[in-house]
Amino acid sequence: MNFDQILAAIGGFGKYQKILYIWICLPQILLAFHMMVSVFTGATPPHHCRDSFSAGAGNQTLNLSLPDASCFSADALPPGNRTERVPCGRGWVYSSEVFESSTVTEWDLVCSRAGLNSSCLFFYCGRYGRRFVLLLSIALQTVFGVAVAFAPNFPVYVLLRFAVGTTISGVIINAFVLGTEWTCTKRRMLAGIITDYTFGLGYMLLAGVAYLIRDWRKLQLAISAPGFLLIFYIRVLPQSARWLLANDRTEEAIALLRKAALVNGRVLPPKWEILGGSKRSHSAVDLVRTPQMRKRTVILFYIWFVNVLVYYGLSLGVSRLGTNLYMTQFVFGLIEIPARSLVLIFLPFSRRLSLSGFLAVGGLACLLMLTVPEGRLTVLSVPGIPQDSNVG
Repeated sequence: MNFDQILAAIGGFGKYQKILYIWICLPQILLAFHMMVSVFTGATPPHHCRDSFSAGAGNQTLNLSLPDASCFSADALPPGNRTERVPCGRGWVYSSEVFESSTVTEWDLVCSRAGLNSSCLFFYCGRYGRRFVLLLSIALQTVFGVAVAFAPNFPVYVLLRFAVGTTISGVIINAFVLGTEWTCTKRRMLAGIITDYTFGLGYMLLAGVAYLIRDWRKLQLAISAPGFLLIFYIRVLPQSARWLLANDRTEEAIALLRKAALVNGRVLPPKWEILGGSKRSHSAVDLVRTPQMRKRTVILFYIWFVNVLVYYGLSLGVSRLGTNLYMTQFVFGLIEIPARSLVLIFLPFSRRLSLSGFLAVGGLACLLMLTVPEGRLTVLSVPGIPQDSNVG
């Protein structure tokens, strides 16, 4: 019997796997928090030069009628010259109508420094196992996430956000692989989509949490601290039996398979064998070893680049749509659910055609946005999201 046959015999998606998926899905909610929180913590509220209006008008009504009034001072214009632009000399005053504070308001990331607000980044498991890397990623994500809330200056903030970003793939990839390696082939696609549903749930929950907590440091702390509650994963999260077998840790794999069979009400088959054959080790070099693999690798790399570029470009740019930021964030998360469900419908027929179709529809929706008048840009922006988000 090969491993998939053994898995089917002990219950390919029984109680053991369903409990495992509960543990796998919980970090996905926190993952969505960390990946999308910059929409709120890095929001840019209406602002005006501090020296271009009375101090008493600061956070109440901001006069933005002058061209580039948010970046250039009106009071400092030379007499008789109303066209020369003079940069703000004493900082800015920000509206607190929506946000109590953000990284933008704390470190004045506007005008010539606005590009710094886009510099925070996001972004391995075969050697140490899925369980170890997943636990390590969750721990580091939590610690660095909490540390972000106490960043004393912007450079430290960027470094800590980068550190959080390095844990993202560790959680996403290892949680997905660990879950699918414990699931039979018949249920594997459904199991994989379940984790995406919880990511969408986290997407929506973030809108509510951010609505209640308007201070960026408190919000960052609120989405990071719950990660400490997952410390019990050290005891409940199993290793991948498939990985154990591949690394000649047969006795540990048998013990885990026997436990899974017991929980599922099955019995581990008394006679089974691991297909020996050639246990060839693989590496990333295999992706470019043959012409056919090189072609497929390049195509997939390009597809992932385009997909991620468009998906996060739209998701992290919701503040530019000119609508209620919290409601728009919630709707974007809600759209994730039917978008992922479409994969369950179309993927069994053809992976190539469904992938091509989703990319084409998503790209067409993005192009159609260019035909919408500037004042009505939000008409097509939300419907365009599901086409891009369900590709991955």
